[in-house]
Amino acid sequence: MTSRELVYKTLNFESPPRAPRQLWTLPWADIHHKEALEQIRNDFLEDFVVCCVPFEKYPETSGDPYKIGNFTDEWGVIWENKQEGIVGEVKNPIVVEEDWEDFENIHIPVEQLTFQIKDANDFCKNTDKFVIAGACPRPFEQMQFLRGTENLYIDIALGNEGFKRSLAKMHDFYCELMFKWAKTDVDALNMMDDWGSQKSLLINPASWEEYFKPMYKDYIDIAHSHGKKIFMHSDGYTLEILPQLIELGLDAFNTQIFCMDIADLSPHAGRITFWGEIDRQQLLPFGTQDDIADAVKKVHKNLWKDGGCIAQCEFGPGAKPENVRKVFESWNIAVILP
Repeated sequence: MTSRELVYKTLNFESPPRAPRQLWTLPWADIHHKEALEQIRNDFLEDFVVCCVPFEKYPETSGDPYKIGNFTDEWGVIWENKQEGIVGEVKNPIVVEEDWEDFENIHIPVEQLTFQIKDANDFCKNTDKFVIAGACPRPFEQMQFLRGTENLYIDIALGNEGFKRSLAKMHDFYCELMFKWAKTDVDALNMMDDWGSQKSLLINPASWEEYFKPMYKDYIDIAHSHGKKIFMHSDGYTLEILPQLIELGLDAFNTQIFCMDIADLSPHAGRITFWGEIDRQQLLPFGTQDDIADAVKKVHKNLWKDGGCIAQCEFGPGAKPENVRKVFESWNIAVILP
């Protein structure tokens, strides 16, 4: 069975022989645990790959997002980084006018549309892994980067007309990007937005429904209308929006399930695939081998329904390489010997 077939069986709840594997890493892991990381990758081959294709024209950027110093991204936002191997923070947003009129000066990176569909199709043809599109709309987060988190929250709460106008313009771009990727041979489209704090949603759920749920519906509909699966990532406590994402037809959701009571997630098992993860705040950096094994067993017991789980975790700052390895060892055992 190929990786692609394995992932489809998992997403469709068709009793795959094991959970598909995916390891997320930051350059930090390669800097601090290079040999251990290479061994994990060799011993537990991944079943996913992101479709990487060239653009005919690239957006202007400067610096390196993972190096100490400043990085200017494709939207013109400046990031400040003080630790090598991770991503920095935006300290000075570039949309500062209350009516958002200066949003008109923002560079929307339309260069991301200049890839050739044939290149993407050739990439897909030359792998038997499950291929995820090389684009990832993130409207809520991108608005924070441009406007600043505090100001954006105020604009959302007040229903600022400039915010709504600018959000619509951003959404138009993202829809165009998703449409083009949907025309390729990739297996899935992808999107993200970090919606949760440690204990709740970051904004009023009613505002989420008003402004962002319709956008996600568009992205999901674009994917499904072209025969694609669609995945989403969102950090934090996201239990409040999970039923609505399922309602919209989201296929796989990567979220910090250990920020929530996994028993509260279990009623949704078999309705969506839980795309990882194992707790990277406490367990991966501080847990014992037994703690990791128990965590995987708990996820499997509550969320595996003849599929519906992906063995995913993130090897990021502080994580012990032996704990990352234990995640994948435990998933192999959990599915074979439940």
